[in-house]
This record gives sequence, C-alpha cells and structure tokens, in this order.
Amino acid sequence: MTEIATEPPHHPGEGNGKKRGVCAITGLETSRKNLVPLEALRPSLAERILADFPQLNEHSLISKTELARYRTRYVEEILREEHGEYSQLDREVVESIAKQDTISANVEDDFDEARTIGERLSDGLASFGGSWAFLISFGCVISVWMAVNVFQGAGAFDAYPFILLNLVLSCVAAIQAPIIMMSQKRQEHKDRLRSSNDYQVNLKAELEIRHLHEKIDHLITKQWQRLAEIQQVQLEMLQETQRDTARRLAKAVAAGKPSTKKLRKPKAEGTPPPASA
Repeated sequence: MTEIATEPPHHPGEGNGKKRGVCAITGLETSRKNLVPLEALRPSLAERILADFPQLNEHSLISKTELARYRTRYVEEILREEHGEYSQLDREVVESIAKQDTISANVEDDFDEARTIGERLSDGLASFGGSWAFLISFGCVISVWMAVNVFQGAGAFDAYPFILLNLVLSCVAAIQAPIIMMSQKRQEHKDRLRSSNDYQVNLKAELEIRHLHEKIDHLITKQWQRLAEIQQVQLEMLQETQRDTARRLAKAVAAGKPSTKKLRKPKAEGTPPPASA
C-alpha cells in the first residue's frame, strides 16, 4: 500500500523558505527578520489590523513597514479620540514612534548656533545691562561727571543742573530698552521651543508606557496559556503512565504470577508443616 504525501497546512503570510516570508497584507516577499507574527503584537493593535483584514489569523506575518503604518494610524486615532485634535506636534511624535527615533533635542545648542551677530550683541548688552557691574560702573561715571562739573564751577562743560547728563541718561535708556526687549523676545522664543520639545517628549513617553503595559499584559496572558497547556500535557502523560502500569499488572495476574501480597503473607502460628510424600 503506497502512502499519499500530504503537504502541511499553509498559513497566510508564510513563505516557502526559512529565510524568506510573505507579508499577509501586501503579499510581497521579504526577509523573515522583517516580518512580525500577528500574535506578537499587543491586542489593541492586532484588533485594529484585523478590523481591516478579517481573513488573517494569529499566525499571519506582517512586514515591519506595514506594522509602522498601522502603529501611526492607531496612535493618530487615540490622539483624536482623547484630545479632539491632531496638531503638527502630535504628528511629529507619531512619526518618531513609528520610526523608533528619539525626539528629545538640546534646544539651547540648536538655538545658539542660529544666532546672528546682532542677536549675539543684543544678548550681551542685555546681560551686561542687568548686572551689578553695569550699575556700579554707571554710578561711578555719573559721580565723576557731577564731581568734575561741580569742581569747575561756572566754566564747566555741563554746569549744574547737569542738562547734558540728563540728555545722555535719556539716550542710554532709550537705546537700552529696545535692546533688552529684543533679547527677551529671543528668550521667549527659546522657551516656546523648549516647551514644545518637553510636550513631545512627555507625550511620546506616555504613549510608549501605555503600549508597554498592553504588551506586558499580553505576554503575561500568553505565558499563562502556555503554562496551562504544559500542565495539561503533563497530566495526560501521567494518566497514560498509570494506564500502562494497570495494564502490565493485569497481564501479570492473567499469566498466573503470584502477587506481592501473597508472597509477603505471614504463616499462622501452630500450623503443622506439610507432610512429606
């Protein structure tokens, strides 16, 4: 009697070779390391994929490109549902999650590298104008100015009530105020960039932690299922061992072999020995 060769069941998304596989969504063949089984994904993401492709099962393989696309779509739906809007900052966070890139940046270094000469000069003047060095030096200059003009008397270049000094002070204040405002405006822009970066980092961390919790819960559930299956297999093996032992004892009794109980049964006292023939 000849045996009929049967092929093993073929699951959607599995390739013919061990190193190659087929994406169950696109149908394109790619390397096996670029494919992820559907059962390895967190339940919420797997349900989102099954909603579009109900013919897939837990053994179906999905390419990392399609997985990144569905991760992006899934996070977009979460943000729209929770925040009611989807801004440019949210889009950058979603893209960083899909590409698995870092989103944190050093705003100070990036902002300082883009400063022009005028902006550097305004920052320096604003920093010096708000220091004790400026106050002390400016007070010394005013004191010397007033002392010289008082000492010279009527022939001084700026006699009392120091009209020229008032004009100089007014000009310094008029020039210093716009320079300080320019520096404050740049600092405010830097603070906005820092706040935006902090928001993106916090949002990405929140989403990643949520996904990590879902993945851990999924893995724990899978581990419990596998442990239950292993325990069931062990119980079946123990039952088979007991049945085999019972069958061997039954065959031994049927063959007329004395049981261990009869061999170990003690003799009663006062029983005469058997008569010899």
